[in-house]
This record gives sequence, structure tokens and C-alpha cells, in this order.
Amino acid sequence: MKKILFVYNPFSGERIILNYLDKIIELHEKNGYTVHIKRIERTEELQNYFQTIDEKYEYILVSGGDGSIDIVVNAMKKSNIDLPIGIIPTGTANDFAKFLDIPLDIVKACKQVIDGTEFKVDVGKANNQYFVNVASMGLFTDVSQKTDTNIKNTIGKLAYYIKGIEEIPNLRKLKVKLKWDKGEFDDYIYLLLVLNGKTAGNINLAYKAELDDGKLDVLVFRATRVTQILTICYRLIKGEHLEENIEGLTYFKCDNLFIECEEGIVTDIDGEKGPDFPLEISCINKGLTLRGKPL
Repeated sequence: MKKILFVYNPFSGERIILNYLDKIIELHEKNGYTVHIKRIERTEELQNYFQTIDEKYEYILVSGGDGSIDIVVNAMKKSNIDLPIGIIPTGTANDFAKFLDIPLDIVKACKQVIDGTEFKVDVGKANNQYFVNVASMGLFTDVSQKTDTNIKNTIGKLAYYIKGIEEIPNLRKLKVKLKWDKGEFDDYIYLLLVLNGKTAGNINLAYKAELDDGKLDVLVFRATRVTQILTICYRLIKGEHLEENIEGLTYFKCDNLFIECEEGIVTDIDGEKGPDFPLEISCINKGLTLRGKPL
């Protein structure tokens, strides 16, 4: 009988996955799969677990948000495990799942994984840490890290918004240096986003991003006048911010980006603490195999 490994985060989102564990097992067993289960607690523990795997699995099924997927991808890469991943989005934002058009309904998502085909997508890498959706630094980028897990799991997205409002008084300019194959940037910014997906916090920021083009989409929000910030926000709401050159916003695509910053700030990788500066961020073209492309 075919086997799959089901890795789930019991704390993700509003812990809704706990109500569906038996259903997920049932759906797989009806389709001829035996389900082995691993509960996510810490990245290091999962990596150690993967290093002991001697079973032959058809794929790894992951339940959680972007952070949970990130944990699994990093543990797999560092353990040299190359298996397809199926995603059941049960996080707070689920940006990567939305980019892939995975249903937010748990049963529908599970059936799509079971019935769908395999396909390859790009994955980002910041120094020695992989990311599926976004690497960021600057204003609001550590909101997820600062938001209490219990509160986040209780009130969901509202917890991010509350913490984000609390961070506004901490707005400050950051001096960064960027280098990529077609240009350089040396100036003050408020926010820097390097996206492998399209959205961050459910905001459609990099709507020109593609799944497998081998490029990352970079948005640099310069430290500019308040009036110009309002103009950028207006364009963001209308979804027109990438259509023309807007003062205060720099957008480009690249496959490799080098970042220097001496401001003593933290970076964020899919909602988790990222590596320290300097950063070398690269796009690994079709570096991740997913399971569940709609037939």
C-alpha cells in the first residue's frame, strides 16, 4: 500500500485542523494510502526526524500556514529529502496557498492533493534559509514574530492588524545597499519585500509574479514624504502600483540579490525570524515539487 507523511501544526490558525484529522486519514485510506503522522513543534526537531526517515513516501502532506510550510521545506532541504509536498492551508494568512490556487476548504484542499498531479515551483533562499512566499525587512516585517501566538490563534488576522497599528510609532528610516544583476540601490527605505509569491498579509503586492519564472519580485518602499506614502497606498489599494514608475517605490525582478544593512534590525522569512545581514537572496528555479495541481 502507498504511504504518505502527514505533517501538521496543531497551533496554526484557529487550530481548526484538529477537527479534521480523522477526515484527512479517511480520504487517503479510501484512495489506497496509509497515513503516517508527524506533529510540528520545532524546526530542529522536524529536521532530526527527517534524517531518520527510511520509509518510501509518495508525498508529504503539510497542514498549516506559510510559516509551517517554510519549516517543512527547510527541514526537507537540509535533510536532502526530495519529495512532493501537498498543502492544506490552515494558517492565518495562507498567502502561498492562495498563490497556488489551493482551496481554503480543508476537505477540498485534501481532495485536490490526492487527485491532482505534480508540478514544480520556484523557492527562495536567504543565506542558508529557504522561503516559499516572502523575505522582508523594515516596517511591520516582524509583526508576526511579535504577535502572541495564543492571541493570534484566537482572533486570527485581527491580531496582526492590532500589532501593526502598535508598530506605527516606531516608523524609522533604514539605510540599505542592494546589488543585483541589472542595478544597485543605496538609500534610505521604510520597507523591503522580496517575494516568491504574490501576496503578503493578503495584500496583492507582486501581482506580476509567476510560479516558475526563476525570478523574485522585489519591492522597495523608499523613505519619502508622507504625502507620497499616501499616494503609494492609494495605488496599492487600486492594484496599479506596478504599472508605472511611482516616486518612492522601486520594483524589479531578479534571480539574485545582495543586501547590506547596519541598522541592527531583524529580517523576516515567511513570518519567522530570518538570518542576519548581509543577505544573499536567490531564486531556485523550480526548486520545489508540489502535489495537487488541478486536473
